[in-house]
Amino acid sequence: MANNTTEHPPGNSVAEGNHDGDFGVTVMDLRELMELRSAEGVSKIQDTHGDVQGLCRRLKTSAIEGLSGNPVDLEKRHTYFGKNFIPPKKAKTFLALVWEALQDVTLIILEIAAIISLGLSFYHPPGGDSEACGQVAGGVEDEGEAQAGWIEGAAILFSVAIVVLVTAFNDWSKEKQFRGLQSRIEQEQKFTVIRKGQVIQIPVSEIVVGDIAQIKYGDLLPADGILIQGNDLKIDESSLTGESDQVRKSMEKDPMLLSGTHVMEGSGRMVVSAVGLNSQTGIIFTLLCAGDNEEVKKVKKSKKQGPSENRNKAKTQDGIALEIQPLKSEEATESEEKEEVKPVKKVNVTKKEKSVLQGKLTKLAVQIGKAGLIMSALTVIILILYFVIDTFAVQGRSWMSECTPIYIQYFVKFFIIGVTVLVVAVPEGLPLAVTISLAYSVKKMMKDNNLVRHLDACETMGNATAICSDKTGTLTMNRMTVVQAYVNDTHFKTVPEPDAIKPETLEVMVNSISINSAYTTKILPPEKEGGLPRHVGNKTECALLGMVLQLKRDYQPIRDEVPEEKLYKVYTFNSSRKSMSTVLKNADGGFRMYSKGASEIVLRKCSRILDTQGQPRIFKPKDRDEMVRKVIEPMACDGLRTICVAYRDFPAEAGEPNWENENEILNELTCIVVVGIEDPVRPEVPDAIVKCQRAGITVRMVTGDNINTARAIAIKCGILLPGEDFLCMEGKEFNQQIRNDQGEVEQERLDKVWPKLRVLARSSPTDKHTLVKGIIDSTVLETRQVVAVTGDGTNDGPALKKADVGFAMGIAGTDVAKEASDIILTDDNFSSIVKAVMWGRNVYDSISKFLQFQLTVNVVAVIVAFTGACITQDSPLKAVQMLWVNLIMDTLASLALATEPPCESLLLRKPYGRNKPLISRTMMKNILGHAVYQLTIIFTLLFAGETIFNIDSGRNTPLHAPPSEHYTIVFNVFVMMQLFNEINARKIHGERNVFEGIYKNPIFCSVVLGTFILQIVIVQFGGKPFSCTALTIDQWLWCVFIGVGELLWGQLISAIPTHHLKFLMEAGHGTTKEEIKDEELAEGADEIDHAEMELRRGQILWFRGLNRIQTQIKVVNAFRSSLHVGLESPESRSSIHSFMAHPEFVPQSEEEARIPTIEESGDEIDPLPSASSSGAGGGGEPPSAFPHSCESSI
Repeated sequence: MANNTTEHPPGNSVAEGNHDGDFGVTVMDLRELMELRSAEGVSKIQDTHGDVQGLCRRLKTSAIEGLSGNPVDLEKRHTYFGKNFIPPKKAKTFLALVWEALQDVTLIILEIAAIISLGLSFYHPPGGDSEACGQVAGGVEDEGEAQAGWIEGAAILFSVAIVVLVTAFNDWSKEKQFRGLQSRIEQEQKFTVIRKGQVIQIPVSEIVVGDIAQIKYGDLLPADGILIQGNDLKIDESSLTGESDQVRKSMEKDPMLLSGTHVMEGSGRMVVSAVGLNSQTGIIFTLLCAGDNEEVKKVKKSKKQGPSENRNKAKTQDGIALEIQPLKSEEATESEEKEEVKPVKKVNVTKKEKSVLQGKLTKLAVQIGKAGLIMSALTVIILILYFVIDTFAVQGRSWMSECTPIYIQYFVKFFIIGVTVLVVAVPEGLPLAVTISLAYSVKKMMKDNNLVRHLDACETMGNATAICSDKTGTLTMNRMTVVQAYVNDTHFKTVPEPDAIKPETLEVMVNSISINSAYTTKILPPEKEGGLPRHVGNKTECALLGMVLQLKRDYQPIRDEVPEEKLYKVYTFNSSRKSMSTVLKNADGGFRMYSKGASEIVLRKCSRILDTQGQPRIFKPKDRDEMVRKVIEPMACDGLRTICVAYRDFPAEAGEPNWENENEILNELTCIVVVGIEDPVRPEVPDAIVKCQRAGITVRMVTGDNINTARAIAIKCGILLPGEDFLCMEGKEFNQQIRNDQGEVEQERLDKVWPKLRVLARSSPTDKHTLVKGIIDSTVLETRQVVAVTGDGTNDGPALKKADVGFAMGIAGTDVAKEASDIILTDDNFSSIVKAVMWGRNVYDSISKFLQFQLTVNVVAVIVAFTGACITQDSPLKAVQMLWVNLIMDTLASLALATEPPCESLLLRKPYGRNKPLISRTMMKNILGHAVYQLTIIFTLLFAGETIFNIDSGRNTPLHAPPSEHYTIVFNVFVMMQLFNEINARKIHGERNVFEGIYKNPIFCSVVLGTFILQIVIVQFGGKPFSCTALTIDQWLWCVFIGVGELLWGQLISAIPTHHLKFLMEAGHGTTKEEIKDEELAEGADEIDHAEMELRRGQILWFRGLNRIQTQIKVVNAFRSSLHVGLESPESRSSIHSFMAHPEFVPQSEEEARIPTIEESGDEIDPLPSASSSGAGGGGEPPSAFPHSCESSI
């Protein structure tokens, strides 16, 4: 085995970085070089550049010192080779968002009605004013009043414009926030490079071609490069190649390193050869984008030819003329053009089951929408029938042609009333409320050290029932110090003085610790005077280096004497080895190997130990057992992590051993010292765990440490309480209990273990994944568990992806872990998870508050409009007033109620669970109770208001009559009651004090005040457009007084115990098991939310003429193409993992390989722009960079 490094050129080439003149190699040369693999790459480098050093010289860089860091040189490299930046997809323009908001069906119906109303108001038929048309034209006092007929139509259009602009603005700010979040994640990504001989960390975007980058276990490579020195390096290239096997990289066989791939083992250095769009990831990205643009052009072209033929088709199919709205015409043309054009849809990362809240909301919105549709249709039918019967039957008039436009005006008015009932009934503010609430929470969670990568993760967290946490760094401070040592047959309870250890032993111990650790691990002086020294790199190694310093020795001179290039072979630490070894070649041709690792594992491989004189003596298994009993277990019971340091000499005469045979090499060791390392529990953790337990969340510790240490820490944290019957077990025992004779995991066996399990020690990442998957899939408890997991290592990726919410560590976490996570803990602290739970529950409650408020308004407005229309032939609340109410209710209320800050009391209740209805009995009691009060008041005013206030009646007014005081009071009282009910809606669990904490929410206060002021303006100055007339001070005081009555009535309602009201229904349940059973989907397949299915089912019926032809052709074609793709590339299922953390891009092969189901032909209904890696469902997992741990989706 030759040394895995290269000869260094004499002298240092840093100075050359300042030379003028071009580089000795072009961008295209480097691109072509990086497209080669393994042996081809090696021979190309040899033919063209001689060796990697030759390439470094041409790139004017030094393999040891790196670049000079001179800004002029860096700028030159930026211009010549490009920047390490992949431009994000263009954001939608504001106009595009306005256009999207206009696609809302109810708004379109309103626009059409308004335009018809406008047109008819300008049309004055001859003789239309005659008595012959009945009461229709009577009562119009002056010509000016008749001319004002256009105002209603214009006002509706104006209101529609406001609604559209508000929606578009919200979407725009949402998109902006999302992009801000993405760029924040990117900026936080730093990488280690060598410049001027110094190891520094720079943002990924500042890496240039020619940089010497240090790579280590857990890194996500930010650019393409060529290896110049490597130790036991293995790379997971599945994100680019789809091959799940790890690829060994070495100078001789395969030095090509590609961007977007993950370092799974080992360390090394590479010279950067391609960045940004010239890297392999960038090239694929460019292809995708080019594909996208071509498709758009093709589709536009086909758009011009397509729609008319299709409309005819639709008509002939079922004899229904369809105005095809949601199915854009591209879809229609697809069937004809499918052979030539394969449309590139916007690819979302494989869809997981929707988050709990979204599922419930979609379902509820569908139910409310259906009810609203029925009510509005009934309203229109009754109004028309009443009018027709009254005019033509009761009054016995005949239909005259000159009266037709006037009658049509009436019908249009009825139609507008019907549509406004629908508009008020449909809670289109729901998605808005969810978005505002989530966006607000995400922003605030940043301050609580939670960087949310996927919006719905923060809401899912509120439902969490279990947290599986790492120990090191999350529950503990990750500031490790050696506090005990066993050396020269003596157990020291503190770090010994240097003269207490034999000089020979001290020498070999200091050398072993200094050399056999990552050279990037260092102890730096404190930043502030009097502070603690800074630990950089691996914390366990820092503890050992700290001990070297305490022994009054220094590790740096030893490292300078033996630089990394001189290390003959390195076995880096990984989760299966649980040890690290470094081999040096001696001057006499022999070898010395230093090892360190978990004490039980390394001691098992020791056959000698240094005695009191510092001489090796025989170390038998019985000696080892005694040492475990007398030294290691007492240390572990004090909560210490035990590490054994050892060495082995290979004599020169025995020849070079076979380094690949690890079992032979890592054997016959001589033990130097066993140390006990303390990692103190974070002071805030025990309190945070008590809060979790009170909130009904079970905390489990999953650690690689030994079981005694883990138990000791778990007791300190409060995870294990004295006298309780909980399990602590090691990974080995765990596997024995859950696997059958064939070694397969059985859910029934797992179900016997996990409910009592609290600590899993000596566990591997696979155990963690098995445990998480087992808890999620378990059906032992009534509700499905929602599991959150913390992880920092590369191998935690599968568990983080599988969990409902994955937390990665911002400080200690590897790039791979961050990539797989939903939330990044910027301070690595467990108590930040508790804050996430609080915010998650708060989101859920905010939505419930909004719903309670919104539904009260809906119920009252719909009933008032419906009964008013049936009895008085006119809705007491006019179309424009309804739209204003809708605006208050939807936009402003969602803003006010969705931004309530969380309070500690949220942690005093159990999680809601997946099937708990959104609208509880208490909320239903509040909704119906307030509706009764409001309806009583409104109907009293409607039918007796004129006598109470001594004013003219507003009922049965003619078509263009001026607004009446009577109806203005009705409208004003209605709005006042909503305003005060908004304060009631702040509490949903039957609390008495609705004002509690109201000052903590300035947004709420300003919205309520703002709405009140606007209402005064509308009533006093709104005039004809708002169908209002100015009111007197007395009338205003009465309106406000009736509104305040809402607060008093609220107190009365909360006094009624809910448990007596058994007849009250709950609404907004999650999807139940029974519903799912009918349509079980394979776990790997894309899961579609059931409420969404129901919505789509309605759509499919609606457009069934078109859809029949279309979906059949689509499915057949897709099936055909997917068969081809499947045959050609069986491995094409994995995504390009991270285009610098951009979730939108998936290779084309993946997209073609996805067979669209019939349901997918409907529009996607997904109010959140999240690349949901973890909606609260264990459903189909996104294709990940760990194909061996996730089932393929086809």
